[in-house]
Amino acid sequence: MLAAILFDLDGTLTNTDPIHFRAWQEHLSEHGLEIDETFYKTQISGKTNPVIIEEILPNLSVEAGQQLADAKELRFRELATQEITAMAGLTQILDWAQQQQLPLAVVTNAPPENAYFMLETLKLNAHFQTVVISDEIGVGKPDPAPYNIALERLNVAPEAAIAFEDSPSGIRSAVAAGIPTIGIASTHNLQVLYDLGAMLVIPDFTDEQLWALLKSPGKVDEPKLLVN
Repeated sequence: MLAAILFDLDGTLTNTDPIHFRAWQEHLSEHGLEIDETFYKTQISGKTNPVIIEEILPNLSVEAGQQLADAKELRFRELATQEITAMAGLTQILDWAQQQQLPLAVVTNAPPENAYFMLETLKLNAHFQTVVISDEIGVGKPDPAPYNIALERLNVAPEAAIAFEDSPSGIRSAVAAGIPTIGIASTHNLQVLYDLGAMLVIPDFTDEQLWALLKSPGKVDEPKLLVN
């Protein structure tokens, strides 16, 4: 039976990728790098800032890379203050989970300042028993460690949980931790998420297939016939 739900943050609780894309566009252009949405999805989305900067601007010093990351995240928060909204159906699933007395966790690669900013701005803090932030534990997705730590904190076996993720690195992390994983196709093509191991891919939390799965009896990894 379902015993816990684990959520990614960016692209899952809220569709922040368009805001991140704009912030990266602005700051990378200052380094002579013009990016489009395809570049963002393949080279940036879902990764931690140190990995992103090391891969696309390898000549930057550690200090310069950190300055770039800090400036980009400050710009993100400036934009998000006016633009951030909860993913469609999020209130519905959080209320349902509370009715079922299911513990909830956030597992994110977002910098701590962004993670706490988003949860506070969306007024979501009270819903989650724990928040696992990659920077604070020293390892990020796609490593399974962030999800393993969330499971340990909630005292839940991986097969008794489900995870919601939107990015390839997030899907890899949750699947590697042994958690049945549902993809949110807010950023990436649904087939990409299926290919990485998602048992179901949905546009948002209003999807009827999701609710059929959540309300079905038995183990959460059984209703695979729901996959298109």
